[in-house]
Amino acid sequence: MHIAVLILAFMTILASGPVRAENRPVKLVVLGDSLSAGLGLAGQAAFPARLQKALRDKGIAVDIGNAGVSGDTASGGRDRLDWSVPEGTEGVIVELGANDALRGIDPAVTRAALSDILTRLKARGIRVLLCGMLAPPNYGADFAERFNAIYPELARKFDVPLYPFFLDGVAADARLNQADGIHPTAEGVDVIVTRIMPTVEAFVGTMNEQRR
Repeated sequence: MHIAVLILAFMTILASGPVRAENRPVKLVVLGDSLSAGLGLAGQAAFPARLQKALRDKGIAVDIGNAGVSGDTASGGRDRLDWSVPEGTEGVIVELGANDALRGIDPAVTRAALSDILTRLKARGIRVLLCGMLAPPNYGADFAERFNAIYPELARKFDVPLYPFFLDGVAADARLNQADGIHPTAEGVDVIVTRIMPTVEAFVGTMNEQRR
């Protein structure tokens, strides 16, 4: 009787076959600062968790890790890259630079850090979706021009998809930001997710196509 059960189990495994690569969840990491980490919000209201839910609700299998660190600059993200993006990660959404802009850090420093991140992820065979940021007006037009040019130029140089402005539809809207006027509320995060979804869907779709 035991032998018959074993044979039946073995035949079932053969019939079902191995799990196809494209059916496994795509493993993503959001490498960011407090905007994606979810400062002031419950964990499940943070951007990575809300994005994961939105994708899964559409039948897109993903596992998204939250590698956001409040206060981080692009240089800080670069310095922790290896342990923030574990082996097995297939794609990284890079959301860094807001603190650089707020602190008036030389755009050349921000550019170099982001370039290093993209170079190292490319060397590991990990795809990247780059999220842009815009400089606040208080540092003047020259700073804003140099800073704002970083993201489209790096996207072209490294041939990675670009979401031009992470806070699109949310920045400067008091209804969608916490009392500090900087960090999105849970409703603000949902606006970000809704707006970035087409870009992320295409990004994940490219990775699923590669698996076939």
